[in-house]
Amino acid sequence: MLKKFIYFIITSLMIGCQNNTSISQEPAVNIEKDTFNYLPTSTTGQVVKHHYYSLSYNEDYENAEWVAYSLSPKQLSYRQIERPRFIRDPQVKTKSAHYKNYYPNGYEKGHLLPAADRRFSTEAFDETFYTSNVSPMDHYFNSGIWNNLEKQVRYWVKRYGKLYIVTGGILQPGLERIGREEVAVPDYFYKIVLDYKNPDKVRMIGFLVPHKDLDKPLKNFVVPVDSIETITGIDFFPALPDSIENKVEAGKHPEKWRFVKFESWQR
Repeated sequence: MLKKFIYFIITSLMIGCQNNTSISQEPAVNIEKDTFNYLPTSTTGQVVKHHYYSLSYNEDYENAEWVAYSLSPKQLSYRQIERPRFIRDPQVKTKSAHYKNYYPNGYEKGHLLPAADRRFSTEAFDETFYTSNVSPMDHYFNSGIWNNLEKQVRYWVKRYGKLYIVTGGILQPGLERIGREEVAVPDYFYKIVLDYKNPDKVRMIGFLVPHKDLDKPLKNFVVPVDSIETITGIDFFPALPDSIENKVEAGKHPEKWRFVKFESWQR
C-alpha cells in the first residue's frame, strides 16, 4: 500500500509539472510609469489614452493627428506574436475608420506606433492594430524609409535609453481620400523624438518625410520641431519648461544623435 501511495504522489507531481510547463507565459515586463507628461496638445479635443500609448483622433480626416508613446530598452523584444486583425478603436467616440476603406485602393495600413515596438506583451502588440493607429501608406514608403526611421528610433533607445516619441501624418485640406469613410492620405508624415532623462542635456529631433518611395539618408529629412508645430497647429511636449522647449525646438540638431545606415527595401 505504501508503495502504491508513493507512486500516486510522484505521478501526480509529474503531471502537474507537465501541465504547468504547457502554459505559455509571457515574459514579465515592468512598465514604469511616466513621471513626465509627454502628450502634445490636441486640436480636436478627442484624446484617447490606451494602456501603452495615447493619440488624438481627427474625425474630419479619419486619422490620428498624433500618436504618442515612450519606449525603453527593456520594452524592446523580438518575440514573434501572431498578428491580429485590424479593428476599430473602441475608445474613439466618433468611431475610427473601418479597415475595409483600404481595399482596393493600393495603400497599406501603415502603423504610426510600430507593432514592433510593442512585442513585449500580446496585449500591447494587439493595441497597435486599432485603426486609429494606422494611416494609408504607399508600400515602398512604409517598408522603406518609414521602416528605416522606426529602426533608427529603436537603435537610439538601445544606445541612449528611454525616449519619448510623437508621430503622425500632416492633415490638411486637399488630401487624397479613400474608401466609403473618405480616409485622408497624408502627403507628409512626421516623427519627433525626445530624450528627457537629464534636464541639463535635453535632446530633441524632428523628421518631416514626404510620402514617397525614397532612397535617401534620414538626415535629409531632419527639420526644426517648430516648423512641424507651425504646419500642424500642435504644441509638442508643452510640459517642458519654456527655456528648454524654445531651445530644443528651434534647431535641427542632427549632430547630437548617432545615425545608422539601414539597408533600403529591395525592389
